[in-house]
Amino acid sequence: MKFLGYKRPDGKVGVRNKIFILPTSVCASDTTRIIASQIEGAVTFNNQNGCSQVSGDQQLTMDVMAGMAANPNVYGIIIISLGCENCQMDLVVNAIKERTNKPMETFIIQENGGTITTIEKAVRAGRKMAQEASKLQREEVDISELIIGTECGGSDPTSGLASNVLIGELSDRLVELGSTSILSETTEFIGAEHILASRAKNQRVKERIYEIVHRYEKALQLVGEEVREGNPSPGNIAGGITTLEEKSLGCIHKGGHSEINEVFDYAKPITEKGLVIMDTPGNDPSSVAGMVAGGAQIIVFSTGRGTPTGNPISPVIKITGNKITFQNMKDNIDIDASPVIYGPQSLKELGNNLLEEVVEVANGKHTKAETLGYTETAIARLCNYV
Repeated sequence: MKFLGYKRPDGKVGVRNKIFILPTSVCASDTTRIIASQIEGAVTFNNQNGCSQVSGDQQLTMDVMAGMAANPNVYGIIIISLGCENCQMDLVVNAIKERTNKPMETFIIQENGGTITTIEKAVRAGRKMAQEASKLQREEVDISELIIGTECGGSDPTSGLASNVLIGELSDRLVELGSTSILSETTEFIGAEHILASRAKNQRVKERIYEIVHRYEKALQLVGEEVREGNPSPGNIAGGITTLEEKSLGCIHKGGHSEINEVFDYAKPITEKGLVIMDTPGNDPSSVAGMVAGGAQIIVFSTGRGTPTGNPISPVIKITGNKITFQNMKDNIDIDASPVIYGPQSLKELGNNLLEEVVEVANGKHTKAETLGYTETAIARLCNYV
């Protein structure tokens, strides 16, 4: 199976051709917003971090910034720094260069005469970069070049019964085709981690699955909290999910039945084919950001209650198994998976349809989150600001 993608100088293949205006800290975020609004095909995000962070927390932010810049859906990067933040320009540039060799320009607000002058210079550089990007043509490549991130948010019982099951069917098919599928949301493995561990490729991967689950629980306990106090969320409970174990048993369906080949830390590059796990929070925008930073070109996202979440770098395909939610949120949701429960289509038929949708999106079809311009982004935190 093939799709039409953009080949990058680092050997990866993108399904979009974006100019990424990257703020290295919160103090540069409004500036990048203004810059991106004046360049065709440019995207940015509101980076709330980048300063006043301990080293471990800062590393999470650095990994997300570098990974988003290196994502194959990005043609080139315009980096904007204030100048005095912890995430200094040279640190960010070097982190990106460790992952990719794509075009890059840099501007420091404090060294360029302030905001207005920086905007003027960056917009000129960005428009020139956009012209170069526009010359790139899509080429036919094998579907094994795809990395798909899977996510669930605003879950209800239909998530575990239908939409997550359908995503699992997609995941298994992509693995068979040589692609990569990422299972995320470590907090939503709790109570079902033994099931995932039984599918590990080897003892090392099995131990890593237990490690990330126990590490997450202990991290919350260190600040006097328990994961079960905020999970399931009020929306999950209102939808009919009563325990974290119920939520977890539904969540892991997104991984289908394939062998688990590797476990990656948050926002680290995905370097293994087949089904893999990334250690991410259950929080949707930060979990999606981690997978995008890992290299996922497309996110497949299930929701029972309904959610508008998108991403600036990678298209998000939204699926629900709740036919009422699909009717109520047609503006946001791409795929109705309720026939998994009610018929008349079979899981295999729906799996065919979803795989076709993924290929169409890879070829350039916009998801509903894209048409709405939704780019919600958050970055996982290790601890409070200093």
